[in-house]
Amino acid sequence: MKEVKKQGGLNAEIQSRIGHQLRAMYDDVVRQGVPDRFAELIRKLDGPEAAAAQIDDTAKTDGRD
Repeated sequence: MKEVKKQGGLNAEIQSRIGHQLRAMYDDVVRQGVPDRFAELIRKLDGPEAAAAQIDDTAKTDGRD
Protein backbone atom coordinates (compact mmCIF):
# COMPACT_ATOMS: atom_id res chain seq x y z
CA MET A 1 0.00 0.00 0.00
CA LYS A 2 1.36 3.37 -1.04
CA GLU A 3 1.62 6.05 1.65
CA VAL A 4 0.14 9.39 0.64
CA LYS A 5 2.19 12.35 1.80
CA LYS A 6 0.25 15.44 2.82
CA GLN A 7 1.51 18.71 1.44
CA GLY A 8 2.10 21.20 4.23
CA GLY A 9 3.10 24.82 4.35
CA LEU A 10 1.91 27.91 2.60
CA ASN A 11 2.01 28.60 -1.10
CA ALA A 12 4.11 31.44 -2.49
CA GLU A 13 1.17 33.85 -2.84
CA ILE A 14 0.16 33.48 0.80
CA GLN A 15 3.76 33.86 1.95
CA SER A 16 4.08 37.01 -0.12
CA ARG A 17 0.89 38.50 1.36
CA ILE A 18 2.06 37.75 4.89
CA GLY A 19 5.43 39.32 4.13
CA HIS A 20 3.83 42.51 2.78
CA GLN A 21 1.54 42.79 5.80
CA LEU A 22 4.40 42.28 8.25
CA ARG A 23 6.52 44.91 6.48
CA ALA A 24 3.63 47.37 6.55
CA MET A 25 3.15 46.82 10.28
CA TYR A 26 6.80 47.07 11.24
CA ASP A 27 7.96 49.82 8.86
CA ASP A 28 6.39 52.38 11.18
CA VAL A 29 8.32 50.97 14.13
CA VAL A 30 11.59 51.09 12.21
CA ARG A 31 10.98 54.69 11.11
CA GLN A 32 10.53 55.81 14.72
CA GLY A 33 14.21 55.26 15.41
CA VAL A 34 15.85 54.79 18.78
CA PRO A 35 14.79 57.16 21.57
CA ASP A 36 17.60 59.39 22.87
CA ARG A 37 17.54 57.79 26.32
CA PHE A 38 18.11 54.34 24.80
CA ALA A 39 20.88 55.60 22.53
CA GLU A 40 22.61 57.16 25.55
CA LEU A 41 22.28 53.92 27.52
CA ILE A 42 23.77 51.95 24.63
CA ARG A 43 26.71 54.38 24.45
CA LYS A 44 27.31 53.93 28.19
CA LEU A 45 27.14 50.16 27.90
CA ASP A 46 29.54 50.15 24.96
CA GLY A 47 32.12 51.85 27.18
CA PRO A 48 35.25 53.81 26.34
CA GLU A 49 36.24 51.57 23.43
CA ALA A 50 33.18 52.64 21.45
CA ALA A 51 33.67 56.31 22.34
CA ALA A 52 37.26 56.19 21.07
CA ALA A 53 36.14 54.53 17.83
CA GLN A 54 33.47 57.21 17.35
CA ILE A 55 36.08 59.97 17.80
CA ASP A 56 38.34 58.25 15.24
CA ASP A 57 35.45 57.99 12.75
CA THR A 58 34.63 61.68 13.21
CA ALA A 59 38.23 62.69 12.55
CA LYS A 60 38.27 60.64 9.35
CA THR A 61 35.12 62.30 7.98
CA ASP A 62 35.78 65.95 8.87
CA GLY A 63 37.91 66.61 5.80
CA ARG A 64 41.34 66.32 7.39
CA ASP A 65 43.97 64.18 5.70
